[in-house]
Amino acid sequence: MMGTRSLSFVRRTPWRLLALAPLLPLLAGCNTVVLKPSGDVAAQQRDLLIESTGLMLLVIIPVMVLTVFFAWKYRESNKNARYEPDWDHSTQLELVVWAGPLLVIIWLGAITWMGTHILDPYRQIARIAPDQPVFSSKPPLQVEVVALDWKWLFIYPQYGVASVNELAAPVDRPIDFNITSSSVMNSFYIPALAGQIYAMPGMVTQLHAVINAPGNYDGFSANYSGAGFSGMQFRFHGQSASDFDQWTQKLKSAGNTLDRDAYKQLEKPSENVPVSYYGSVAPDLYHAIVNLCVDTGKMCQDEMMRIDAKGGLGLEGVNNLVPLTYDKFARRGSVFGPEPSYVASLCERPKNSELSFWNQDTLQLRDMSPLRGAGLPAPGTSPEPTSSLSPL
Repeated sequence: MMGTRSLSFVRRTPWRLLALAPLLPLLAGCNTVVLKPSGDVAAQQRDLLIESTGLMLLVIIPVMVLTVFFAWKYRESNKNARYEPDWDHSTQLELVVWAGPLLVIIWLGAITWMGTHILDPYRQIARIAPDQPVFSSKPPLQVEVVALDWKWLFIYPQYGVASVNELAAPVDRPIDFNITSSSVMNSFYIPALAGQIYAMPGMVTQLHAVINAPGNYDGFSANYSGAGFSGMQFRFHGQSASDFDQWTQKLKSAGNTLDRDAYKQLEKPSENVPVSYYGSVAPDLYHAIVNLCVDTGKMCQDEMMRIDAKGGLGLEGVNNLVPLTYDKFARRGSVFGPEPSYVASLCERPKNSELSFWNQDTLQLRDMSPLRGAGLPAPGTSPEPTSSLSPL
Protein backbone atom coordinates (compact mmCIF):
# COMPACT_ATOMS: atom_id res chain seq x y z
CA MET A 1 0.00 0.00 0.00
CA MET A 2 2.84 2.37 0.91
CA GLY A 3 4.65 1.60 -2.36
CA THR A 4 1.49 2.34 -4.37
CA ARG A 5 1.04 5.72 -2.67
CA SER A 6 4.68 6.67 -3.30
CA LEU A 7 4.42 5.75 -6.95
CA SER A 8 1.22 7.77 -7.31
CA PHE A 9 2.91 10.83 -5.71
CA VAL A 10 5.87 10.58 -8.09
CA ARG A 11 3.55 10.41 -11.07
CA ARG A 12 1.60 13.49 -9.94
CA THR A 13 4.73 15.58 -9.12
CA PRO A 14 5.58 16.64 -12.74
CA TRP A 15 2.06 17.94 -13.22
CA ARG A 16 2.32 19.92 -9.98
CA LEU A 17 5.56 21.48 -11.20
CA LEU A 18 3.98 22.34 -14.55
CA ALA A 19 1.21 24.12 -12.69
CA LEU A 20 3.83 26.55 -11.35
CA ALA A 21 5.07 27.38 -14.87
CA PRO A 22 2.82 30.49 -15.28
CA LEU A 23 4.65 32.02 -12.31
CA LEU A 24 8.02 31.89 -14.07
CA PRO A 25 7.56 35.23 -15.92
CA LEU A 26 7.46 36.94 -12.53
CA LEU A 27 11.17 36.16 -12.21
CA ALA A 28 11.79 38.68 -14.98
CA GLY A 29 11.33 41.39 -12.37
CA CYS A 30 14.45 40.28 -10.47
CA ASN A 31 17.30 42.80 -10.56
CA THR A 32 20.30 40.94 -11.98
CA VAL A 33 22.67 43.83 -11.32
CA VAL A 34 25.75 41.58 -11.26
CA LEU A 35 25.06 40.50 -14.84
CA LYS A 36 23.97 43.98 -15.94
CA PRO A 37 26.24 46.46 -14.09
CA SER A 38 26.72 50.16 -14.78
CA GLY A 39 30.47 50.38 -14.10
CA ASP A 40 33.24 49.34 -16.47
CA VAL A 41 35.15 47.35 -13.84
CA ALA A 42 32.03 45.41 -12.85
CA ALA A 43 31.29 44.84 -16.56
CA GLN A 44 34.74 43.32 -17.08
CA GLN A 45 34.20 41.10 -14.05
CA ARG A 46 30.83 40.09 -15.50
CA ASP A 47 32.47 39.15 -18.80
CA LEU A 48 35.09 37.09 -16.98
CA LEU A 49 32.37 35.30 -15.01
CA ILE A 50 30.34 34.48 -18.13
CA GLU A 51 33.36 33.33 -20.11
CA SER A 52 34.59 31.13 -17.26
CA THR A 53 31.15 29.59 -16.81
CA GLY A 54 30.86 28.92 -20.55
CA LEU A 55 34.25 27.20 -20.65
CA MET A 56 33.36 24.94 -17.74
CA LEU A 57 30.02 24.06 -19.34
CA LEU A 58 31.92 22.71 -22.35
CA VAL A 59 32.88 19.82 -20.10
CA ILE A 60 29.93 19.72 -17.71
CA ILE A 61 27.13 19.59 -20.30
CA PRO A 62 28.58 16.67 -22.35
CA VAL A 63 29.22 14.72 -19.14
CA MET A 64 25.63 15.25 -17.95
CA VAL A 65 24.21 14.33 -21.37
CA LEU A 66 26.38 11.22 -21.71
CA THR A 67 25.50 10.11 -18.20
CA VAL A 68 21.82 10.05 -19.10
CA PHE A 69 22.56 8.54 -22.54
CA PHE A 70 24.63 5.62 -21.24
CA ALA A 71 22.17 4.94 -18.42
CA TRP A 72 19.37 4.71 -20.99
CA LYS A 73 21.26 2.87 -23.74
CA TYR A 74 22.80 0.19 -21.52
CA ARG A 75 19.78 -0.39 -19.31
CA GLU A 76 19.03 -3.96 -18.38
CA SER A 77 15.97 -4.20 -20.59
CA ASN A 78 17.83 -3.16 -23.76
CA LYS A 79 18.90 -6.51 -25.21
CA ASN A 80 20.30 -4.86 -28.39
CA ALA A 81 23.07 -2.92 -26.58
CA ARG A 82 26.63 -4.03 -27.24
CA TYR A 83 27.95 -6.34 -24.56
CA GLU A 84 31.77 -6.39 -24.30
CA PRO A 85 32.79 -7.63 -20.82
CA ASP A 86 36.47 -7.93 -21.82
CA TRP A 87 36.83 -4.34 -23.08
CA ASP A 88 39.27 -2.25 -20.96
CA HIS A 89 40.93 0.45 -23.07
CA SER A 90 40.46 2.85 -26.00
CA THR A 91 43.19 5.27 -27.06
CA GLN A 92 40.77 7.48 -28.95
CA LEU A 93 38.43 7.69 -25.95
CA GLU A 94 41.35 8.50 -23.62
CA LEU A 95 42.38 11.40 -25.90
CA VAL A 96 38.87 12.83 -25.87
CA VAL A 97 38.44 12.39 -22.11
CA TRP A 98 41.77 14.04 -21.21
CA ALA A 99 42.43 16.50 -24.04
CA GLY A 100 39.10 18.33 -23.74
CA PRO A 101 39.30 19.16 -20.03
CA LEU A 102 43.01 19.93 -20.33
CA LEU A 103 42.40 22.52 -23.05
CA VAL A 104 39.59 24.04 -21.00
CA ILE A 105 41.84 24.28 -17.93
CA ILE A 106 44.63 25.94 -19.95
CA TRP A 107 42.21 28.44 -21.48
CA LEU A 108 40.50 29.09 -18.15
CA GLY A 109 43.85 29.58 -16.42
CA ALA A 110 45.03 32.05 -19.07
CA ILE A 111 41.98 34.33 -18.89
CA THR A 112 41.95 34.11 -15.09
CA TRP A 113 45.62 35.09 -14.87
CA MET A 114 45.11 38.06 -17.19
CA GLY A 115 41.90 39.11 -15.46
CA THR A 116 43.53 38.93 -12.03
CA HIS A 117 46.15 41.49 -13.09
CA ILE A 118 43.92 43.72 -15.21
CA LEU A 119 41.19 43.85 -12.55
CA ASP A 120 43.53 44.17 -9.57
CA PRO A 121 41.60 46.53 -7.20
CA TYR A 122 44.88 48.24 -6.21
CA ARG A 123 45.68 49.07 -9.84
CA GLN A 124 44.69 52.40 -11.36
CA ILE A 125 42.12 51.88 -14.10
CA ALA A 126 43.37 52.53 -17.63
CA ARG A 127 39.99 53.16 -19.21
CA ILE A 128 36.57 54.47 -18.26
CA ALA A 129 34.76 52.41 -20.90
CA PRO A 130 35.69 50.21 -23.88
CA ASP A 131 37.85 52.24 -26.30
CA GLN A 132 37.76 55.23 -23.90
CA PRO A 133 41.04 55.79 -22.05
CA VAL A 134 41.25 57.76 -18.84
CA PHE A 135 41.63 61.51 -19.44
CA SER A 136 44.68 62.91 -17.66
CA SER A 137 42.97 66.32 -17.36
CA LYS A 138 40.29 64.85 -15.08
CA PRO A 139 41.84 63.86 -11.72
CA PRO A 140 40.33 60.83 -9.96
CA LEU A 141 37.80 61.39 -7.21
CA GLN A 142 39.32 60.52 -3.83
CA VAL A 143 36.97 58.86 -1.33
CA GLU A 144 38.02 57.70 2.13
CA VAL A 145 35.70 54.96 3.40
CA VAL A 146 35.29 53.97 7.06
CA ALA A 147 33.17 50.98 8.08
CA LEU A 148 31.58 51.75 11.45
CA ASP A 149 29.19 49.81 13.69
CA TRP A 150 26.76 49.77 11.85
CA LYS A 151 27.02 52.47 9.22
CA TRP A 152 29.32 53.80 6.51
CA LEU A 153 31.31 57.03 6.66
CA PHE A 154 32.53 58.60 3.40
CA ILE A 155 35.10 61.40 3.48
CA TYR A 156 35.90 63.50 0.40
CA PRO A 157 39.36 65.00 1.13
CA GLN A 158 39.39 67.02 -2.11
CA TYR A 159 36.21 68.83 -1.07
CA GLY A 160 36.59 68.76 2.72
CA VAL A 161 33.14 67.19 3.26
CA ALA A 162 31.79 63.88 4.51
CA SER A 163 28.55 61.90 4.51
CA VAL A 164 27.07 58.97 6.39
CA ASN A 165 25.28 56.18 4.49
CA GLU A 166 25.26 58.11 1.20
CA LEU A 167 27.87 58.11 -1.55
CA ALA A 168 28.00 60.00 -4.84
CA ALA A 169 30.38 60.24 -7.78
CA PRO A 170 30.37 61.84 -11.24
CA VAL A 171 29.77 59.64 -14.26
CA ASP A 172 32.88 58.66 -16.27
CA ARG A 173 35.27 59.99 -13.62
CA PRO A 174 37.70 57.49 -12.03
CA ILE A 175 37.17 56.89 -8.32
CA ASP A 176 39.98 55.99 -5.92
CA PHE A 177 38.67 54.40 -2.72
CA ASN A 178 40.78 54.07 0.43
CA ILE A 179 38.91 51.72 2.75
CA THR A 180 39.35 50.96 6.44
CA SER A 181 37.28 49.91 9.46
CA SER A 182 36.91 51.26 12.97
CA SER A 183 36.53 47.95 14.81
CA VAL A 184 35.77 44.63 13.08
CA MET A 185 36.25 43.40 9.53
CA ASN A 186 33.60 44.46 7.03
CA SER A 187 33.16 44.30 3.28
CA PHE A 188 32.52 47.29 1.01
CA TYR A 189 30.38 46.24 -1.96
CA ILE A 190 28.53 48.12 -4.69
CA PRO A 191 27.52 45.40 -7.22
CA ALA A 192 26.88 47.88 -10.04
CA LEU A 193 30.32 49.47 -9.63
CA ALA A 194 32.92 46.79 -8.87
CA GLY A 195 33.65 43.74 -6.74
CA GLN A 196 33.63 43.69 -2.94
CA ILE A 197 36.69 44.77 -0.97
CA TYR A 198 37.29 44.01 2.70
CA ALA A 199 37.57 46.82 5.24
CA MET A 200 39.88 46.00 8.16
CA PRO A 201 40.92 48.05 11.20
CA GLY A 202 44.46 49.35 11.34
CA MET A 203 45.04 49.09 7.59
CA VAL A 204 43.90 50.53 4.26
CA THR A 205 42.60 48.53 1.32
CA GLN A 206 42.03 50.12 -2.08
CA LEU A 207 39.56 49.98 -4.92
CA HIS A 208 39.69 51.79 -8.27
CA ALA A 209 36.52 51.95 -10.33
CA VAL A 210 34.26 54.14 -12.47
CA ILE A 211 30.49 54.49 -12.91
CA ASN A 212 29.30 54.88 -16.49
CA ALA A 213 25.58 55.52 -16.16
CA PRO A 214 23.65 57.91 -13.90
CA GLY A 215 21.36 56.32 -11.37
CA ASN A 216 20.86 55.25 -7.77
CA TYR A 217 22.57 52.01 -6.83
CA ASP A 218 22.64 49.77 -3.77
CA GLY A 219 25.69 49.51 -1.55
CA PHE A 220 26.07 47.37 1.53
CA SER A 221 28.36 45.29 3.69
CA ALA A 222 28.94 41.77 2.37
CA ASN A 223 30.53 40.51 5.59
CA TYR A 224 28.54 39.83 8.76
CA SER A 225 29.66 42.20 11.52
CA GLY A 226 27.17 41.92 14.36
CA ALA A 227 23.66 42.81 15.47
CA GLY A 228 23.13 45.83 13.21
CA PHE A 229 24.55 44.22 10.07
CA SER A 230 21.20 44.05 8.24
CA GLY A 231 20.86 47.85 8.35
CA MET A 232 24.41 48.55 7.17
CA GLN A 233 23.34 49.72 3.71
CA PHE A 234 23.77 52.93 1.71
CA ARG A 235 22.84 54.51 -1.63
CA PHE A 236 25.40 55.24 -4.30
CA HIS A 237 24.42 58.04 -6.70
CA GLY A 238 25.96 58.19 -10.16
CA GLN A 239 25.57 61.81 -11.23
CA SER A 240 26.54 64.26 -13.90
CA ALA A 241 29.38 66.67 -13.08
CA SER A 242 26.98 69.52 -12.40
CA ASP A 243 24.73 67.40 -10.18
CA PHE A 244 27.74 66.20 -8.23
CA ASP A 245 28.89 69.78 -7.66
CA GLN A 246 25.43 70.60 -6.33
CA TRP A 247 25.58 67.55 -4.07
CA THR A 248 28.94 68.61 -2.57
CA GLN A 249 27.59 72.12 -2.05
CA LYS A 250 24.65 70.60 -0.17
CA LEU A 251 27.13 68.85 2.10
CA LYS A 252 29.10 72.04 2.68
CA SER A 253 25.94 73.92 3.61
CA ALA A 254 25.12 71.30 6.25
CA GLY A 255 27.32 73.17 8.70
CA ASN A 256 28.31 70.16 10.84
CA THR A 257 32.02 69.65 11.53
CA LEU A 258 33.52 66.17 11.65
CA ASP A 259 36.42 66.49 14.06
CA ARG A 260 37.77 63.93 16.51
CA ASP A 261 35.11 64.55 19.13
CA ALA A 262 32.30 64.29 16.58
CA TYR A 263 33.83 61.13 15.14
CA LYS A 264 34.00 59.47 18.57
CA GLN A 265 30.28 60.10 18.97
CA LEU A 266 29.60 58.74 15.47
CA GLU A 267 31.79 55.72 16.10
CA LYS A 268 29.58 54.41 18.88
CA PRO A 269 27.50 51.40 17.76
CA SER A 270 24.09 52.34 16.35
CA GLU A 271 21.61 50.68 13.99
CA ASN A 272 19.61 51.88 10.97
CA VAL A 273 21.32 55.27 10.98
CA PRO A 274 19.75 57.89 8.66
CA VAL A 275 21.78 59.83 6.11
CA SER A 276 23.71 62.77 7.54
CA TYR A 277 26.21 65.30 6.16
CA TYR A 278 29.28 67.15 7.40
CA GLY A 279 30.29 70.47 5.85
CA SER A 280 33.90 70.29 7.06
CA VAL A 281 36.28 67.53 8.12
CA ALA A 282 39.43 67.63 10.23
CA PRO A 283 42.31 67.13 7.77
CA ASP A 284 44.12 64.54 9.91
CA LEU A 285 41.03 62.55 10.93
CA TYR A 286 41.35 59.67 8.44
CA HIS A 287 45.03 59.24 9.33
CA ALA A 288 44.04 58.96 13.00
CA ILE A 289 41.25 56.48 12.21
CA VAL A 290 43.56 54.21 10.22
CA ASN A 291 46.29 54.37 12.87
CA LEU A 292 43.80 53.81 15.74
CA CYS A 293 44.75 57.01 17.55
CA VAL A 294 41.64 59.19 17.45
CA ASP A 295 41.75 59.48 21.25
CA THR A 296 43.97 62.36 22.35
CA GLY A 297 47.30 61.16 23.72
CA LYS A 298 47.13 57.69 22.15
CA MET A 299 50.16 56.64 20.13
CA CYS A 300 49.48 56.13 16.42
CA GLN A 301 50.45 52.86 14.77
CA ASP A 302 52.80 54.52 12.30
CA GLU A 303 54.58 56.32 15.15
CA MET A 304 54.88 53.02 17.00
CA MET A 305 56.32 51.32 13.91
CA ARG A 306 58.88 54.10 13.44
CA ILE A 307 59.97 53.69 17.07
CA ASP A 308 60.21 49.91 16.67
CA ALA A 309 62.21 50.33 13.44
CA LYS A 310 64.82 52.29 15.39
CA GLY A 311 65.12 49.68 18.14
CA GLY A 312 62.10 50.45 20.32
CA LEU A 313 61.96 51.94 23.80
CA GLY A 314 63.28 48.91 25.66
CA LEU A 315 62.08 48.42 29.22
CA GLU A 316 61.00 52.05 29.39
CA GLY A 317 58.22 51.22 26.97
CA VAL A 318 56.55 49.05 29.61
CA ASN A 319 55.70 52.16 31.62
CA ASN A 320 54.53 54.20 28.62
CA LEU A 321 50.86 53.39 29.24
CA VAL A 322 47.74 55.41 29.96
CA PRO A 323 44.59 53.95 31.58
CA LEU A 324 41.80 53.23 29.13
CA THR A 325 38.34 54.02 30.47
CA TYR A 326 36.18 53.67 27.33
CA ASP A 327 34.43 50.32 27.11
CA LYS A 328 36.81 48.70 29.61
CA PHE A 329 34.14 46.71 31.44
CA ALA A 330 32.18 45.65 28.35
CA ARG A 331 34.68 44.09 25.95
CA ARG A 332 38.23 44.55 27.14
CA GLY A 333 37.90 43.78 30.84
CA SER A 334 37.96 40.01 30.38
CA VAL A 335 41.25 40.17 28.49
CA PHE A 336 43.21 43.06 29.94
CA GLY A 337 41.89 43.03 33.51
CA PRO A 338 39.90 45.68 35.40
CA GLU A 339 42.07 48.61 34.23
CA PRO A 340 43.05 48.16 30.58
CA SER A 341 45.47 50.67 29.06
CA TYR A 342 46.92 51.85 25.76
CA VAL A 343 50.34 53.05 24.61
CA ALA A 344 50.72 56.80 25.10
CA SER A 345 52.06 59.10 22.43
CA LEU A 346 55.53 60.45 23.12
CA CYS A 347 55.18 63.66 21.15
CA GLU A 348 51.79 64.99 20.18
CA ARG A 349 51.31 67.58 17.48
CA PRO A 350 49.57 70.69 18.89
CA LYS A 351 46.23 71.87 17.56
CA ASN A 352 46.14 74.77 15.11
CA SER A 353 44.73 77.10 17.78
CA GLU A 354 47.62 76.25 20.09
CA LEU A 355 50.39 76.34 17.49
CA SER A 356 51.36 80.01 17.91
CA PHE A 357 51.56 79.73 21.70
CA TRP A 358 53.56 76.52 21.37
CA ASN A 359 56.08 78.25 19.08
CA GLN A 360 56.53 81.13 21.55
CA ASP A 361 57.09 78.76 24.47
CA THR A 362 59.57 76.75 22.43
CA LEU A 363 61.61 79.84 21.54
CA GLN A 364 61.74 80.90 25.20
CA LEU A 365 62.94 77.47 26.24
CA ARG A 366 65.67 77.56 23.59
CA ASP A 367 66.84 81.00 24.82
CA MET A 368 67.16 79.70 28.38
CA SER A 369 68.64 76.35 27.48
CA PRO A 370 72.34 75.79 28.39
CA LEU A 371 72.52 73.20 25.62
CA ARG A 372 72.41 75.81 22.82
CA GLY A 373 76.05 75.24 22.02
CA ALA A 374 75.59 71.48 22.04
CA GLY A 375 73.54 71.57 18.86
CA LEU A 376 70.18 73.16 19.77
CA PRO A 377 69.19 75.52 16.96
CA ALA A 378 69.00 79.28 17.48
CA PRO A 379 65.63 81.01 17.95
CA GLY A 380 63.67 81.47 14.74
CA THR A 381 65.32 78.56 12.96
CA SER A 382 63.87 75.14 12.24
CA PRO A 383 65.40 72.18 14.05
CA GLU A 384 66.77 69.29 12.04
CA PRO A 385 64.76 66.14 12.65
CA THR A 386 66.98 63.59 14.38
CA SER A 387 64.51 60.98 15.56
CA SER A 388 61.17 59.53 14.62
CA LEU A 389 60.06 60.28 18.17
CA SER A 390 59.85 63.99 17.32
CA PRO A 391 57.48 64.34 14.37
CA LEU A 392 57.18 68.11 14.94
